[in-house]
Amino acid sequence: MAGTIEALMVGHVKHLGRPEAKDKLEQPWTTGAFKTKTDEAVWLTYDGLEGDAVADTRFHGGREKALFAFAVSRYPILSEQFGQEIQIGSNGENVAVNGMDETTVNIGDVYQIGTARVQVSQPRRPCWKPGRRLRLIEFGAHLQNTGYTGWYFRVLKEGMIQKGDTLQLLERPYPEWSIQRINQCLYHQTTMKDLELLYQAPFLPENWRLVIENKIKGIPSDDSQRLYGPNL
Repeated sequence: MAGTIEALMVGHVKHLGRPEAKDKLEQPWTTGAFKTKTDEAVWLTYDGLEGDAVADTRFHGGREKALFAFAVSRYPILSEQFGQEIQIGSNGENVAVNGMDETTVNIGDVYQIGTARVQVSQPRRPCWKPGRRLRLIEFGAHLQNTGYTGWYFRVLKEGMIQKGDTLQLLERPYPEWSIQRINQCLYHQTTMKDLELLYQAPFLPENWRLVIENKIKGIPSDDSQRLYGPNL
């Protein structure tokens, strides 16, 4: 056993804010991150949880990002760091998990959850929307800097999952590539060898290839739009 589902969450797209607001955090925005906990079993399809929705399909959802997981253990740390309670679900995750985090989860890991089978596909790339939700402009950047990103699963076999289910590790094809190590390569100082290994790795998402290529070439990456968006 690798971990358990502490909370299972699904939600609809919400349109929030006021057109006349001068405070940027109160201006109109659309998000699918406000999800509701359920104790019922939910059917996990190749495209995600039945009844769940994402707002911006350019960057969220799809078969490579079918299920978003975040470690429960990160929430007390984040609450202490920001001096306010940050509750489970604040990142818009589908599953909040106990007993696993970015240091213990590897890219390519295959897990049995309920009657479904899933595979870790990539780390989550933090964005500005949880920060607006929490009224913490630096929240996305903080997640990126600390490596508290969470991760996505692709679905290998559809099935029912629910709160309390265990995540049973079935396969670990890349034992040397934790989510933490990939985040280190993406966002922080690392060795050229690691960058080149990651660039050549068969699991590297295609949309990340240019990011790693530019880092190898020494071209700086500007993440401000993704991390802050219209909040600034």
